[in-house]
Amino acid sequence: MSWSALLVEDDAAIATVITAALHEEGFTVDRCDSIAERDRLLADGHYDVMLTDVILTDGDGIETLGTVQALRPEMPVIILSAQNTLDTAVRATGTGAFEYFPKPFDLDELVRAARQAADRAEREGDSAVEPGQGLPMIGRSPAMQEVYRMISRVVRNDLTVLILGESGTGKELVAEAIHQLGHRQEGPFVALNAAAIPRELIESELFGHEKGAFTGAVSRNIGKFEQANGGTLFLDEIGDMPVEAQTRLLRTLQSGRIRRVGGRDEIAIDVRIIAATNRDLGPMIAEGSFREDLFYRLNVVPIRLPALRERAGDVEPLAHHFLRLAATEGLPSRRLSDTAADVLAAQPWRGNVRELRNVVYRAALLARDDVIDAAIIRQLLIESPALDDGARADFANALRAWLGEAAPKEGQLYHTALAAFEKPLFEHALARTGGNQLRAAAMLGINRNTLRKRLSDLEIDPERFSTTS
Repeated sequence: MSWSALLVEDDAAIATVITAALHEEGFTVDRCDSIAERDRLLADGHYDVMLTDVILTDGDGIETLGTVQALRPEMPVIILSAQNTLDTAVRATGTGAFEYFPKPFDLDELVRAARQAADRAEREGDSAVEPGQGLPMIGRSPAMQEVYRMISRVVRNDLTVLILGESGTGKELVAEAIHQLGHRQEGPFVALNAAAIPRELIESELFGHEKGAFTGAVSRNIGKFEQANGGTLFLDEIGDMPVEAQTRLLRTLQSGRIRRVGGRDEIAIDVRIIAATNRDLGPMIAEGSFREDLFYRLNVVPIRLPALRERAGDVEPLAHHFLRLAATEGLPSRRLSDTAADVLAAQPWRGNVRELRNVVYRAALLARDDVIDAAIIRQLLIESPALDDGARADFANALRAWLGEAAPKEGQLYHTALAAFEKPLFEHALARTGGNQLRAAAMLGINRNTLRKRLSDLEIDPERFSTTS
């Protein structure tokens, strides 16, 4: 079978390679490198598919697709781009494009998509979505391009998404991006971290409770599902949810209705579910600690976030981004030297983007000059190495032993353990910074107001650590 294609590409070498590949697949190809020539060819002839770059000699290929759709509304469009950002991916698919390919692309995959597009009876009728402003995702590596493509494919529907990735890779940012760019963007975005809620309170947090439902329930509480009605509910660390709560969550996902703890009436809810985990759910399913049927309910569209070590080329732009953020939050405005950027890029970053952010913030705070050099980065990395598996296990075992000896009162386990952990942590930060609360907050990676409140709650006097008193 023979098809016709219009290729709009201003890079002669790329155009030649694509044309040759399409010819081998049975396409006849017309080529041009400008919007004006594209529109002339479309006005004069019919094509089964159009492949177009974004940045052309006389304008933006995406912004002018309205003309293409007016001339040839039935023609599928494939967009190619070297502007490899989430914004570009969303703009591309938001126009109703058949497919989006960031450069460099797999040529066989591109030809396959062109063949599928030409075979299709009529172009998919997705409605356009305005590109989001201030999108939180940073990175142009191939691994991040795949994340962008997946995000762009789910923003115009309500399919359940399961985000997989190590701690610190930015799973909540992906969830926020999907919400911000989707049709529910005017609705609430509500997040719940299943690992941070005591197991006896998780169902109340999710579904709410009625007054008197249990000891301490002195009033009605509206749960996360009701808070998120009309918007998006992000269930972070879903692998840490107790099995009993998993059962009730599954029932809600199946029925679209909730019942508050202690309540009788069922309440219809309309939420999009996005879940995330840093755990391998396969072994958990095998051992019975995670429900297999819930997994299949959640794993409709999986999005895997790469670890930072898998996209080392993104470290430097991320570091520059965090320096700009640090300046807006009251830290000194700094620049990164080339050698410092090289040191950052060479790190394994076991704590991923979160660890990088903390190191950059501390460097912005502690650097003596406007330019952050490699020496201070090396010093910060020595001072705050990521815990290896053995150290993590030792810490966890010590915490378990302390909990066994402390025997907190019923209902006080979480707060007692948190206070015991926070107090030496905050005291260490104050000691390292001579009692300077701004510097201590930056070292901890928290807001200064949050630090002040916790110091008051824990009865820690920062003056004890002052080097000027």
